[in-house]
Amino acid sequence: MCGRYSLFTSEEEQEIREIIAEVSRMHPNAELKTGEIFPTNTAPVLIGGASRLEPEPLVWGFPNFRNKGIIINARAETAEQKNMFRESLLGRRCVIPSTGFYEWKQGAAKQKYLFRNPESRVTWLAGFYNEIGGERRYVILTTAPNESIRDIHSRMPVVLSKERLEDWVFRVDDAMEILRKVPPLLEKEAVG
Repeated sequence: MCGRYSLFTSEEEQEIREIIAEVSRMHPNAELKTGEIFPTNTAPVLIGGASRLEPEPLVWGFPNFRNKGIIINARAETAEQKNMFRESLLGRRCVIPSTGFYEWKQGAAKQKYLFRNPESRVTWLAGFYNEIGGERRYVILTTAPNESIRDIHSRMPVVLSKERLEDWVFRVDDAMEILRKVPPLLEKEAVG
């Protein structure tokens, strides 16, 4: 499960800063959250425009209509079979830019870890969105953990390479192939 992620805008995160600047120009009234992103925060997300990926402010989490709360993740293995997710997965895929995501190791004392892409300042997460109650909302897809996360948590986000972002958003067959692949190995750092 991915319950929080980071979106820092220091000098080194130039790509993230450019995405936030573009969202701010296009949506001057959007109240974007940066730093540690929590469910229900509004954050920049890349969606498919007419011919390119376009950053938009979206809210993290679908309302859970069966009970209170929100749904923030969807399992990559079963999303296509779920009525709530199928249309969005097939037609409204998005990319969540981040500077890493957090997981907690359970035990005598919970330990928080930040996972990042060691090859890049940006860790791109796969998701999809829908318009619900007049606002666009997104969820993050999760999959079985790879070796870099398995000892900490039983799930991890689907992590995209920068070269596959457009494949993920614009091409259904490529997106389904991405969902079946083992995500890249990540680096972890104990935080907090």
